Formats: sequence, C-alpha cells, structure tokens
Amino acid sequence: MTKQEKNEVIELLKGKFNQYNNFYITDTESLTVDQVTNLRRHCYSKQVEMKVAKNTLIKKALESIDSEKYSGVYDSLHKVTALMFSENPKDPALIISGFRKQSNGEKPVLKAAFINGDVFVGDNQLKNLTQIKTKDELVGEVIGLLLSPIQRVIGALQNKPEGKVEATAAVAKATTEAEAPAAEAPAAEAPATDAATTDAPEANADDASKPE
Repeated sequence: MTKQEKNEVIELLKGKFNQYNNFYITDTESLTVDQVTNLRRHCYSKQVEMKVAKNTLIKKALESIDSEKYSGVYDSLHKVTALMFSENPKDPALIISGFRKQSNGEKPVLKAAFINGDVFVGDNQLKNLTQIKTKDELVGEVIGLLLSPIQRVIGALQNKPEGKVEATAAVAKATTEAEAPAAEAPAAEAPATDAATTDAPEANADDASKPE
C-alpha cells in the first residue's frame, strides 16, 4: 500500500469516527470469505457499517482526531480488525451474538467497544452490550413512569363499584339540600318588621268615628 493509499484510508476512517459515537473493534481472524460476506449482510440489514483496516491506520486516524479520548481502545488494536459503526449502541453486539449462534462458532470476537465516550474492553462485555438501553428505550421508560400514576387513577375510577358512586351522589345531594334553608332564613323575618302594614287599620278606624 502506497503512502497516498494509506492517507486515503486514514481520512476515510476519520470521517467514520467523527460520524458515529459508537463503534466496535472485533477480531475476524479465521473467518472464511463466505463468512465475512455473510457478516457484512447482517450488518447491512441493521444499518451497521463494517470496515476492515490495518491496526496502525486505525490508531493514526483516532490519534489525529483526539489521542486522549480514544486511548482506552489502543491496546485492542491487534490481529485482524473489523470495525463496526452504528447509530444504535447495541446493534453490533446483537449482530455478533446472532452470527455466532448461526455459525456455531466463537467469531467474531469482541475486542473493545466505544459507546458514547465509554470504553468496554473484552469479549466478556458482549452480553452486557446486548442489553444496553438505547436513547429511545430510556425515553419510553421515563414516559411510562410519568403516565403510570395517571393510569392508576383512571383505572380506579373506571373500576369503582356503582354502589359507591350512588352513595357519593346521595351524600352530595343531601349536603346541598341541608344548606339551602339556611341561606333563605333571613327572608322569613321580613313580615315582622313591616310597620306600615300594621298601623294602617288603626288610622282608618279613627277616620270612621269622626262626625260628617
């Protein structure tokens, strides 16, 4: 490979590392050409990009972006390396796990995974990575937790026995009727204070006793 070709590969890898926050470093050594082709198909179906490159070029690409940020994956760059880039942090793990079951093998081996700034080293991390929560899944769980109290209240109201509903209505009605007379009480005292009506007959009697 010429220097120009190496630089082109480095630039290509830099573009992928800048594009994706998640990538896996796997060992595909001993896989046949047919197996590698099949693995690529699995990746394509899940919108995972797979790139095979030399370890020295991968390291140079990472160092040229941010040497300290990616320092945790440098020790994993050995033997044959296939990179898997994905928007979904756990899709590559599911692909690797599924491919192994299908082929009854232990390849590809997970050497390291870089997930949103966190580094997972070793094949023993594969199972944990298949269970990692995606952003959409976490948002869904939060929404579910927020809606849960509301759903419980609605469910309680829907399952409320009719007897209790009727009893509640009866209590409300009785309370309303009991309060009504108290509000009308001042109006009942009005006739007792009407002096003009009481004095009128006496005035008429005096007038009748006068001679014409």
